[in-house]
Amino acid sequence: MKKWIILFMLAVVLIPFAENSASAKEGGEKISDEEVLPLAKAHAHNDYEHTRPLFDALQHGFTSVEADVWLVDGELRVAHDKEDVRAGRTLQSLYLEPLMGRVKQNDGAVYEGYDHEFILWIDIKSEGKSTYRAIDRQLREYKSMLTKYVPSGVKPGAVTVYISGNRPGALMKSQTVRYAAYDGRMSDLGAGASSAFIPVISDNWTKHFTWMGVGPMPQEEREKLRSIVATAHSNGQKVRFWATPDQSSPAREALWKELLKAGVDFINTDDLKGLEEFLKENDPKPSEPRISFEDTRNDREDKHQEKN
Repeated sequence: MKKWIILFMLAVVLIPFAENSASAKEGGEKISDEEVLPLAKAHAHNDYEHTRPLFDALQHGFTSVEADVWLVDGELRVAHDKEDVRAGRTLQSLYLEPLMGRVKQNDGAVYEGYDHEFILWIDIKSEGKSTYRAIDRQLREYKSMLTKYVPSGVKPGAVTVYISGNRPGALMKSQTVRYAAYDGRMSDLGAGASSAFIPVISDNWTKHFTWMGVGPMPQEEREKLRSIVATAHSNGQKVRFWATPDQSSPAREALWKELLKAGVDFINTDDLKGLEEFLKENDPKPSEPRISFEDTRNDREDKHQEKN
């Protein structure tokens, strides 16, 4: 009798564990999308530092997440600093596999019924060329869900990958087929690069602006910000800044409001709940991206017709 009691207790403990393990292999936790509003301008900066990488961001409606990667012993390990890398904590296990699971569950979308892209930023921390080659090999295993860059143009997928950090630009340009785009800097703004190669301009806020949200924003800085956004958008490129205030405060809210008004495409944060609440309260179209593949496709067609 005692033997059967022990076996029953083990079953009670192990069956849920087995189900959770199977779920993880299929792409991770199931989030009820009925309770989540996708936020097109929400970017999870150091996403991997949250308790549940990717899933915490998804629970708050984020459509953009960033993972720092190091190539160590053949694995693309996720961590901010090299001394923090751990075997098994990889780009594949934390991001690619769960995203593939979501896309399969939701008929080709990360959020059920949401037809805009989800962006995965891969910030290369180790040597650029070798790490990118490893990333490229791994992305090809998940190509069915990824945006694809080919000579004829961009073929949108459920997940779009941006390569940041130590970006091997020449190597990426030499590829006939890519599954990732290049994260540009302010020096790339207005330089004539195609939005199919550089779809986003990102930079450190403090290198270009002195205002940190305290008091009114200087008019010349407001005009500079709006000029940056207008130039990028005219070329089909999005805009993101990092190193903006991220502690809950009136200064942070004031700066976020200026970014939103200026048309900045991504608001950068580690405070998932804080940005979710801000966008729901202040963004009149929180689920609509400012620039989409459809927009850039239409722009190219209009320009082609004008030439003819």
